[in-house]
Amino acid sequence: MRNILFVAAFCLLSQFANAQFGASIHQSNLPFVGINYQFKERFLPELRIGTDNYFDNTSLELTFNYIFKKDENVDVYTGLGARVQILDGIVVPLGMNIYPFTKDNFGFQMELAAIVGSSDPLLRGSWGIRYRFAKE
Repeated sequence: MRNILFVAAFCLLSQFANAQFGASIHQSNLPFVGINYQFKERFLPELRIGTDNYFDNTSLELTFNYIFKKDENVDVYTGLGARVQILDGIVVPLGMNIYPFTKDNFGFQMELAAIVGSSDPLLRGSWGIRYRFAKE
């Protein structure tokens, strides 16, 4: 429920922005929501906030992703980032965004991310939805 409220509030606020902002919800053992800003058609930095946990255990991630394969309906990206709080360390995501509809704002995503740091290395797989707010 908290994820839905977060995305709804972000949708309302983003209507006033003149940029290619986006929001995503990733489902996995370490679920999170993300806010991103795509620029120059290839760069996709994203701030990610851990969900389904106590506020004291909320983790933050910041990833800088590069879209290396882009076609009409699919974006494939990789990147580098950092994670703090729970399971902190370096994050190396490899993912795919799929936009199957004629209006390509709403889509699905899959991601595999290595988290390497102070704890044991972890390989996280996630899937979810992604929404891109249209440029004006």
